[in-house]
Amino acid sequence: MPSIPPKSLRISVDRGGTFTDVYASWPDPDSGKRKEIILKLLSQDPKNYKDAPREGVRRVLEKVTGRKWDREEKLGVEEIDFIRLSTTVATNALLERKGAKHALVITKGFRDLLLIGNQSRPRIFDLAIRKPDVLYSSVLEVDERVTLVGYTSDPQRSEREVQFDEQGKVAREYKGDLPGEGEVARGLSGEAVQVLKKPDVKKIEEDLQKLYDDGVRVLAVVLLHSYTYPEHELAIQEVAERIGFTHISLSSQCTPGMIKLVSRGVSATADAYLTPILREYIDGFFSGFEEGLRTQTEEVEEGKAEGGGEKNTRVEFMMSDGGLTDVNKFSGLKSILSGPAGGVVGYALTGYDEEEKTPIIGLDMGGTSTDVSRYDGRYEIVFETTTAGVTVQSPQLDINTVAAGGGSRLFWRNGLFTTGPESAGSHPGPSCYRKGGPLAVTDANLVLGRLDAEFFPKIFGDKENEGLDIEASKKGLEELRKDINTETGKNMSVDEVAWGFVTVANETMCRPIRALTEARGYSTAKHILSSFGGAGGQHACSIADALGIKTVLVHKFSSVLSAYGMALADRVFEKQEPSSEIYSEESKTRIQSRIDHLSKQVERELGRQGFKEERIATEIYLNLRYEGTDTALMTLAPRDDDFVKEFEKVYKQEFGFVLEGKPIVVDNVRVRGIGHSFDKLPPTLSASSRSKKFYTLSADELSKRRRKTVSVYFAKGRKNDTPVFLLDDLKEGMELDGPLLLIDDTQTIVLEHEWKAFVLQDGLVLKKVSEET
Repeated sequence: MPSIPPKSLRISVDRGGTFTDVYASWPDPDSGKRKEIILKLLSQDPKNYKDAPREGVRRVLEKVTGRKWDREEKLGVEEIDFIRLSTTVATNALLERKGAKHALVITKGFRDLLLIGNQSRPRIFDLAIRKPDVLYSSVLEVDERVTLVGYTSDPQRSEREVQFDEQGKVAREYKGDLPGEGEVARGLSGEAVQVLKKPDVKKIEEDLQKLYDDGVRVLAVVLLHSYTYPEHELAIQEVAERIGFTHISLSSQCTPGMIKLVSRGVSATADAYLTPILREYIDGFFSGFEEGLRTQTEEVEEGKAEGGGEKNTRVEFMMSDGGLTDVNKFSGLKSILSGPAGGVVGYALTGYDEEEKTPIIGLDMGGTSTDVSRYDGRYEIVFETTTAGVTVQSPQLDINTVAAGGGSRLFWRNGLFTTGPESAGSHPGPSCYRKGGPLAVTDANLVLGRLDAEFFPKIFGDKENEGLDIEASKKGLEELRKDINTETGKNMSVDEVAWGFVTVANETMCRPIRALTEARGYSTAKHILSSFGGAGGQHACSIADALGIKTVLVHKFSSVLSAYGMALADRVFEKQEPSSEIYSEESKTRIQSRIDHLSKQVERELGRQGFKEERIATEIYLNLRYEGTDTALMTLAPRDDDFVKEFEKVYKQEFGFVLEGKPIVVDNVRVRGIGHSFDKLPPTLSASSRSKKFYTLSADELSKRRRKTVSVYFAKGRKNDTPVFLLDDLKEGMELDGPLLLIDDTQTIVLEHEWKAFVLQDGLVLKKVSEET
């Protein structure tokens, strides 16, 4: 039986809509290097297992330790260093509207505010407009009121405003008319806040008790101006916890420092809607392991673990912004893009060349959808996104998702080839999955020969030991072909029909790429395409051709790159506070003081979690806007610390103009602390290909390494003698000419005509070469 050191096995699991991907590594006692293993399994297979991530961990433990674990047996964690997870549980709950029942607690007079929304009309010309339903099921109004003293555009603001001493007490009262009676206090933003009416704690307790008796266990609390004066929300939380509510989302904590009440309120309701579902899933995951796993994880989080947590097994979660966090800080609001975020980290850290600085487009084509993103040396973060009609404020990687994946269903509608948005999922899956499922893009690729059933994982059938069923795919496409030809009067072949669907799927994936590049002033052709996800390799060259891109990167773990990206990802902890300063030479010192204060907090927290000082870095952001406008841009501190110049550059890129001479307001101060997982990473694919010399193989050598020839349909027609190579049979430095198929245990890469493949130790670089060349 193999033996590995305790706390040395590192496991990362990405649960997607169709497949769950697993990456694991552990030290080889002979060489000293880390061995690696990757697995793919269906995300839903109720006949064989309940939870795919736990099943993935079980299979890794069996392969690495040699011990057999029953599928219902609690797994041991003695050998495991960490388990890193991403999950689509919260995303699916939002899409399917299957979140937790909860009540909205809001300032009196504003019960319909979130229902009214912000008056945006994205589909104004539709004949039948249906607004998305609100997430909460009931509303409780609280008779409380807080207001700001004075107003921003007062020309005599500096002469009239309240001034505070160093202890936060009023040193000079407001020199003007106050809206009513009530004490004046300094808010977190530094603004003067007047408490017009304090909440009646006894009345709140009675009202909350009625909600509790009606079966409500979750609350979203959204009060006016709580971004700067959260005391009233905290008071309500204290009462609710005393009554027994299981989860309370405070808007002041879900989106700290964010001013806008509608966005802040919707974010809080989304968090209340999703977090209990996420917690339930996490509890179920932990229940599949020995009792000590959760205790060990929480000891590291709380800084109570011996030796900085080196003897503890940790469970960490990927957040939507590309950073890892612990179980108690992971929430529904932070998990909406949990899965795709790992892929962005993966291709950024394995593909980007710091010397050439060519930006990369990430194409993550999975079974259910395709995620598209861009990386040019830093992660592109957005702070307001809309998912399933719900607009939330939370830092997320700028990822565009389109309903085109291997499981996207094929339809002939209104005389058009259509792929998706409906997906066959993993259960029943496409027709070829042996579960009686519908036709999908995977079936089209299989019939075209762009997938080879012989080398596809044998994970289908009742005993999980059968391959793809190509006959089911052919039968379904033949029936669809007859319908299309009957309606159109044409005589299209099965190949032409299948290729039509593949072409439509490719164009569907090109659209969000153009939106990330051309629509923002970048030339798409001046990018590199990083293809990953289980289905990415089948479409990468075709998509690159359509976009004019000449280089494609395919990492050796590209089919599980989201899981691999989590293994490389850093731990992140953020602090953010509101501000109301006008950015000027005079205010710089105060702003810097707040930055220093927040930086010390995040560094202390990461240090408590076991990170040494040399592995901790911070990023400074100011949320800036022109005075008199309501559009703030989160601006990363430039190297020369000239925030004004950087803000104007970002503003002009976003809107096409700047407001010369207009004062700039600081709405928020944000510090992002990063605990690096590794001191140094291996060279990226782009950097390695630049320095590597490649050689072509002789005809005899090609023949020896070729596993077989197959018939494959390409854009130029069917080629009956297309060679098939296994990636494991190729060596670093080799150069191969398309068309051909490159296959390993988890992916198929289709190399089109006029493309070359260059083999590296950690993957492939595919380059477009014209016929003349």
